[in-house]
Order: sequence, then C-alpha cells, then structure tokens
Amino acid sequence: MLLADRMIAVFIMVLSVYFMWHAIALPIGWNGMTGGPGGGAFPFWLSAIMFVCAGGVLTRSIRGKSSYSGAGTFFDPETLSWVISVTVALVVTIALMPWAGTYIALPLFMFWYLKIFGKHGWVLTASLCLTTPVFLFFFFEVTLKILLPKGLTEPFFIPLYARFF
Repeated sequence: MLLADRMIAVFIMVLSVYFMWHAIALPIGWNGMTGGPGGGAFPFWLSAIMFVCAGGVLTRSIRGKSSYSGAGTFFDPETLSWVISVTVALVVTIALMPWAGTYIALPLFMFWYLKIFGKHGWVLTASLCLTTPVFLFFFFEVTLKILLPKGLTEPFFIPLYARFF
C-alpha cells in the first residue's frame, strides 16, 4: 500500500508539473483587458495545489506516518464498485454537458450522488442542487466572464445576459 501511495503521488506530481508547463503558455495573472484572470490562471494554480497535496502524501508515506497496516489489496470489492459507479456517473455528466448544458448536467449528477448514491436527506439534496447552478452562474459567467456550456438551455439565459453584460 505504501508503494502504491508513493507511485501515485509521484505520478500526480509529474502530471502537475506537465499541466503547469502547458498553462504558462497562456497568461496566469490578472488580465486587465477582460477584467478577469488570464486563460492559464486556473489550470496553473490548480496544478500547483495538486502538486503540493501530492507532495504531502509522498512526504507522509516516506516518513511512515501513514495509517496503513501493511500488505493488502488496493481496493476491496465494495470500494471498487463505488469508484466505478461514481466514475460512470461522472462520464455521463460530462457527456451530457454539451447537449443539456452545465446547469442541467451538474444538478442531475449532484442529485444522483447526494440522494441516490449517498442517501442524504431531501433538504440537503434540494438546497445544493438548486443553489450550486446559481453560484456557478454568478461566479463563472458574471464575475469571471467565463461562459459555461448551456446546450438546450441557452435561450433561457438570454435575459440574464442582457442584464449582466
């Protein structure tokens, strides 16, 4: 298990450096022309955070501070089925985005993940499924001026565009 931790941490660190290297092809600072961050800002800084976190996992593994109890399988069958089901749901969500739009696909995924997969209550599920798209719209489209895919829902956003742009 410790070997798997170390190998995955090193792989993520290498991948992070690769992403940062490609992200600096675009500006990573504040872009005065558009009034928002440059095109490479999010990929660069998210990759940097990913690098630091993977470095923490590697350091913890090397220092022997891990809570693993020796040899064993990487995934037990129940955990593997959970990982596969969430991966399939994410792939379906990503496939739905160009067609149905971000503001439909993400709440559907969240509903499945919270209510069906996680068996959370209706209040939590409904509040997150309704407020997350609103937050995403104001954060990405209004504040950062980054348009997300809307698919079939594009006509519903025309009045909002007229108000905020």
